[in-house]
Amino acid sequence: MQKFLNIARRKSKRIYVGKVPIGGGAPITVQSMLNTCTTDIESTIRQIRTLESLGVDIVRIAVPTLEAAEAFKIIKQQVTVPLIADIHFDYRIALKVAEYGADCLRINPGNIGNITRISSVVESAKDRNIPIRIGVNAGSLERDLQKKFAGPTLDALLASAMRHVDILDKLNFDQFKVSIKSTDVFLTIEAYRRLATEIDQPLHLGLTEAGGFRSGTVKSSIALGLLLMEGIGDTLRISLAADPMEEVKVAYDILRSLRIRSRGINFIACPTCSRQEFDVIKTVNVLEEKLQDVITPMDISIIGCVVNGPGEAMLSTIGVAGGRDTSAFYEDGVRQKQRFDNASLIDQLEIQIRKKAKLIEERNIIKTRVIE
Repeated sequence: MQKFLNIARRKSKRIYVGKVPIGGGAPITVQSMLNTCTTDIESTIRQIRTLESLGVDIVRIAVPTLEAAEAFKIIKQQVTVPLIADIHFDYRIALKVAEYGADCLRINPGNIGNITRISSVVESAKDRNIPIRIGVNAGSLERDLQKKFAGPTLDALLASAMRHVDILDKLNFDQFKVSIKSTDVFLTIEAYRRLATEIDQPLHLGLTEAGGFRSGTVKSSIALGLLLMEGIGDTLRISLAADPMEEVKVAYDILRSLRIRSRGINFIACPTCSRQEFDVIKTVNVLEEKLQDVITPMDISIIGCVVNGPGEAMLSTIGVAGGRDTSAFYEDGVRQKQRFDNASLIDQLEIQIRKKAKLIEERNIIKTRVIE
């Protein structure tokens, strides 16, 4: 199994979204945002629970109207994962969702009205111990800053972030985190680098409107991966024009690849060539779908021939190396006597992986009890 790297994390203040710690050395959390209509309560709850099953730590939900705020009240009562209410322009909505138990408010203080309205929202958040996320986005930058800096430049993004931070500072409110996003990889990276030196609040990482599943994954991996390697970032969301479930999967893939945080199976598979003895691509795709519910961190290597197969298998929790008609099976780096029939390889692997996951979890429970 891979060991975690000891990346020097940027020091930041700790806040809590519900019971989930953000910043201050806490594990980097994974977020996603719902794409259901908030007033469609049944569909929204169903999507939240699906995201939970994939390991999401926090869910953001758009609340654009007072009607949506009433739906939020019902939704909040029926789920356990912390909910961030995403609000723009109307301070009354922020007050309502705070009353209804929002775990965090995603607002930009400057766009919800005058200082009296802003103060009322902040006071409500203080009274209920609700943090705020300031969300600066190149696509919705204030007009005066766009005019002053001739567009959504680095200086414009930083000026917007600090403008909102100053508002909360003057209201003596320090329970907040900040994001500063652009669709441009280099602008996003540099904006977070600069902001990280200006404030000690937790930073929410993201590349906004990153694109479709493939291109958005690539751009997000580059931008967020580089920042995380530099120790910048306390929580993240992968913003994809795709199913929100894919956002969670990609987020965990990034964290796992950087050896920062691991959940579920890490599949190691060859790109295939004419030497493959079974259909590697089909095997991996089917197993990824079948084993989404397995949360135990495991390395599973699926290699189609004996060139790299044994080497990869000896470094994995479970591995197979393709052979003619049957494939060699490895567990914890040791080749087992049994071989798997290639015709039923998927079913046999699923059985062994689930069996191994259960065994690992049972061992972990025993270790925990001994420590206690």
